[in-house]
Amino acid sequence: NEAGGLMLLFAWLSPSQALYFHIGETEKKCFIEEIPDETMVIGRYRTQLWDKQAGSFLPSTPGLGMHVEIKDPDAKVIILSRQYGSDGRFTFTSHTPGEHQICLHSNSTKMALFAGGKLYREERFRMTSESTNQRVLWWSIAQTFILIITGIWQMRHLKSFFEAKKLV
Repeated sequence: NEAGGLMLLFAWLSPSQALYFHIGETEKKCFIEEIPDETMVIGRYRTQLWDKQAGSFLPSTPGLGMHVEIKDPDAKVIILSRQYGSDGRFTFTSHTPGEHQICLHSNSTKMALFAGGKLYREERFRMTSESTNQRVLWWSIAQTFILIITGIWQMRHLKSFFEAKKLV
């Protein structure tokens, strides 16, 4: 029991910080934090959409989440770059002391920065489909035109053939 009390005391004395902030769908929020060598950092978050009409937060929707990117003090090595769900936590251990950059942004489909890749692929696919559809339409019109011209030519040719043979 004494060991449990001692652990509770150490947990209570361990340094920790908390931040509470709002970010918009197109915003990226970065923090620079001085972190000692070999320190485990745990971040907890929750993403929710704000309903302007109701004036309150909506329950978490599927697909809504958070993208977390963490860079070392030199900003050359990305320690963590990962997509997370709408409610959860991320963990990393610093291997070099110094100012680490922690960036968070939403993965909402309305967001132009992050979901732009998905939207770009969807738009490119739609444009390819429309282009293919247009080409198929013109090809079928061209085939129909060629078929009509060939039919007219064959009828004239047969008429002249039968007139030459004096069958008509």
